[in-house]
Amino acid sequence: MRGRGALSGIALAATIALGGQAAQAESLADTMVAAYRHSALIEQNRAVLRAADEEVAAAIAALRPVVQWTASHTVQRAEGLSGYTTARTTSLQIGAQMTLYDWGRSQLAIDAAKEQVLATRQGLVAVEQDILLAATVAFFDIKQAAERVALQQNSVEVLTRERQAAQDRFDVGEITVTDVALADAQLAQTQAGLASAQGDLEIAREGYLAATGRLPGRLDAPPPLPRLPASVDEARAIGQRNHPLIAQAQRQAAAAELGVAIAAAERNPTLTGNIGVGVTRSPQTQLGGQYDTRDSASVGLELNQTIYSGGRLSAAHRRAMALRDEARAVLLNVSRRISQQVGESWANIDVARAQISAIDEQIAAAQQAYNGVREEAALGARTTLDVLDAEQSLLEARADKIAAEANLQLAHYQLLAAMGRLTVEHLNLGIPTYDPSQYYNAVRDAPYTSKQGESLDRVLRAIGRD
Repeated sequence: MRGRGALSGIALAATIALGGQAAQAESLADTMVAAYRHSALIEQNRAVLRAADEEVAAAIAALRPVVQWTASHTVQRAEGLSGYTTARTTSLQIGAQMTLYDWGRSQLAIDAAKEQVLATRQGLVAVEQDILLAATVAFFDIKQAAERVALQQNSVEVLTRERQAAQDRFDVGEITVTDVALADAQLAQTQAGLASAQGDLEIAREGYLAATGRLPGRLDAPPPLPRLPASVDEARAIGQRNHPLIAQAQRQAAAAELGVAIAAAERNPTLTGNIGVGVTRSPQTQLGGQYDTRDSASVGLELNQTIYSGGRLSAAHRRAMALRDEARAVLLNVSRRISQQVGESWANIDVARAQISAIDEQIAAAQQAYNGVREEAALGARTTLDVLDAEQSLLEARADKIAAEANLQLAHYQLLAAMGRLTVEHLNLGIPTYDPSQYYNAVRDAPYTSKQGESLDRVLRAIGRD
């Protein structure tokens, strides 16, 4: 592997965890590997790529001879001087036809098909990034939901004790029934929050199942944050160079340029050669029962060119130019969108860091306030409502930190995706990946039989096993 990614230190764990549901925790790398291997969307786009490979084979085949045979048997009944006669004629012919020269039109079609193959390969890489990012989102959704459940459970336990303490103080006449009711209301609210957090966890588990093909076990702590470029401008430059959607749009624009040349070349003449042999058997005379058998052979050249097509060729040329302009605009739009995604992800990282720093101070202050309010309430200087409000503020601050930390982690991987680096190779996950050149090399020369055909059979069997 050439890439050096954020997950290189845990690549071995990624391969071990897929062997079964072990007791050890599943890492983020395990989640990504499972998503990569499970994804039906990746399989779908691999099939799309193989179909594009076959377009190259079809374009190459257009330059090869076309061999056909024709067999016919004709029965003819006619009226003559001696009555009706029946004649039967049987013929068998085999011929070959081949384009000898078409002034570059077929070669342009081959080049355009190859550009589409390269574009489709980049599209497959983009799908791979989407799958890995979806797995990352599922992983952090589980982590965040589980931490919220634990936080709410702890809060319920604390408020249960607070409620009991309020009841004890009410029993001895220190507080009123209103204070007990406030404690009951706060406890019920927190229990409702716990139920909501548990529901969010179940939803996150379903998202994890959809992304990886299996329910999550115990998840490991997130790995260290990926290293970032020195500046957002450097990150944008990396994205412009590496993002598969930009590379795909570039290849599609190149194919569209070739499409204009192909449309223009349709006006050129075509030189075709043909050869044929045949045998015809027909009756020499119906009364004598004798038949005449004749062999035939032919060789010919044909040069043709369309002089007038009712405007069809001109319309096709203009359409190709419009598609070229569309492809150029798509490339510009994709480039701008990737630059925007890089900038947004970079900003989200800065925002999450600032939030975490501020929330840490908020938690420290809220914890100190909560401790002080509890002591003052024990001395009668604070009410039960003051204690509950302080506890709620502390709970909200801790919940906000959970969300901010998850956002920080996710923003790093969103930035990797925007830079085109969220791939199995760059992350160094240590698993075999799909080789798009293997199928292409097997079919690019349009094999029918021979060693190339045998190689294609092996490739197809390997794909079937995968």
